[in-house]
Amino acid sequence: MAKQANKGFLLRLDPDMMEEVERWAAQEFRSVNGQIQWIIAESLRRHGRIKKNEE
Repeated sequence: MAKQANKGFLLRLDPDMMEEVERWAAQEFRSVNGQIQWIIAESLRRHGRIKKNEE
């Protein structure tokens, strides 16, 4: 199956949560967007929603 382009959407986070995501992203040398994508992908893998090599 061909890989589709990323799909954008608006995400609202409270200021404290956003600050923590920004701090975490900086510690991992990722952008905030990259960190949020990683958090979602990791959660999907942990809950068996996607295979380990899929993203």
